[in-house]
Amino acid sequence: MEILLEKNVPCPMRDGTVLYSDIYRPDMEGEFPVLLTRLPYNKDLPMFSHRYLDTNRLVQNGYMVIIQDVRGRFASEGEFYPFFHEAEDGYDTVEWAAKLPFSSGKVGMFGLSYYGFTQLLAAVERPPHLHAIVPAMTLSDWQTDAVNDQGKCLVGSSETWALESIAPDQIKRKSRNKEEYTSMMLKMAGYYNNIEEWYSYKPIEKWPPLKDLGVAGFFYDFITNQLSEEAQQRMSIIHKYDHVDIPAYHIAGWYDNFLQATIRNYTQLDNKTKGQRLLIGPWGHGVFGSTLGERSFGLHASGDWIDYQEDLTSLHIRWFDAILKEKTSSVMEEAPIKLFVMGTNVWRNEYEWPLARTNYTPYYFHSEGQANTCYGNGRLSVEKAGSEPHDTFVYDPSNPVPTNGGSTLFAGINTMGPRDQREIEAREDVLVYTSEPLTEPLEVTGPVKVKLWAKTDAIDTDFTAKLVDVMPDGKAFNLTDGIVRTTYQDGVKQEGSTKDTINEYEIDLWATSNVFLPGHCIRVEISSSNFPRYDTNLNTGKTMVTSKEIKEAKQTILHQNEYPSHILLPIIE
Repeated sequence: MEILLEKNVPCPMRDGTVLYSDIYRPDMEGEFPVLLTRLPYNKDLPMFSHRYLDTNRLVQNGYMVIIQDVRGRFASEGEFYPFFHEAEDGYDTVEWAAKLPFSSGKVGMFGLSYYGFTQLLAAVERPPHLHAIVPAMTLSDWQTDAVNDQGKCLVGSSETWALESIAPDQIKRKSRNKEEYTSMMLKMAGYYNNIEEWYSYKPIEKWPPLKDLGVAGFFYDFITNQLSEEAQQRMSIIHKYDHVDIPAYHIAGWYDNFLQATIRNYTQLDNKTKGQRLLIGPWGHGVFGSTLGERSFGLHASGDWIDYQEDLTSLHIRWFDAILKEKTSSVMEEAPIKLFVMGTNVWRNEYEWPLARTNYTPYYFHSEGQANTCYGNGRLSVEKAGSEPHDTFVYDPSNPVPTNGGSTLFAGINTMGPRDQREIEAREDVLVYTSEPLTEPLEVTGPVKVKLWAKTDAIDTDFTAKLVDVMPDGKAFNLTDGIVRTTYQDGVKQEGSTKDTINEYEIDLWATSNVFLPGHCIRVEISSSNFPRYDTNLNTGKTMVTSKEIKEAKQTILHQNEYPSHILLPIIE
């Protein structure tokens, strides 16, 4: 089949702003369902516009594919402000696409990350001709999921995104000539090449790379949390799930920085709208290979050969065929959830999240006890702690615990996925609690939390937790992690101080699926920093966003009868 391409087709918005799209369609007579994606990363760059899908195959299977630059980006008119206009612009684009020549009038949407969220924001508006979406690795709320999570600034990812992904086109738009553009881009490249050093700059509200380049003004609105109530509402679907009334196939990764948000989108919509599906692989953000970090999960783990059955493009085709073409398709008969269980490295079908057969089991922290074959200075077991001495460490914000893999999205070397944590665990400011080697397989699948009783001599501080799978040879691979800021409760900043008081903290480690095999150990790390995934807490009551003064903090972790610090594991029998 020949494919026709129409470049830069104008699409007028309700306020007169014109957005531009590239349209791919079969070179033949007929009417075809439309598959639309809307992104800020340049429709002319296949790395971003097509990413993990073969759009040629979509067209060859009888679809018209439309890739659009969102408002204020690349070919499109207007001023870019992340997500502010995406709901209305998404509605207008869907309805425009439905009326194009050769369109059947039925529209589906696809895309990940930013262009996963453009789907959900459009769906909230209920355009009559939008029938199905596939939001992959995306968010629920821009501010919480991507910038500032309950007081903790996602410094690495937000600075990387603003400088690497957004600044170049803004520089081009403001440059008066080619020479000025070239000069500014070389300056931007200099900042980006040294971005790992710039992560430590404080106060962030004066971050030199963007200030010097004179771009991404919205970055400072986000970082300083100066968004208007209208802007916050426009950049979130948290309170709008009941507005979505179409099927959605959600795609996630155990090491994706939007894992929590994607699971939230699925579970919330599944409670309200029929036809929700969820796929979770051993993947990072936009990374669908069979290897990630320092681990290999087998060829069947790859998005190119899921369970030796199909690739992600084929999955999209089956999904859209069933809904947009009303074809008989196995996708509608399959279990609503397909997840990859690490350790045993198998795909498995499930019917609810969390799994109904979950046995939530506390594993308690203990002071150093009888040595075992797994490295660690504390014990982890199902037995409650008795009268035991507490553990202490000193947290110095000038020397934070470095991020070493995990569910991350920022520039750096091997920042994502499972990585050996032994060098981290050797630090004096990291407490390590390790179980005895297992004699039988133990599966952990579902949400993971740590209940921590702790005390600090700082006005405000952070506590972090990490779940680790320790191999028989001593390698310690991270599974999932979390952080809590002590002056926040239920997402709200509390007045006063937590200094010198024993408090109970709940640390949300998101979710994972892993079988700890015989000979392996379960390990939990406790500390007070994970930088630059999160900003370092200055221990002064102020943050890196507005201040640079720091104070060391003495941290105390308790594990006794009345203070039973533990990790709550979702055990699958």
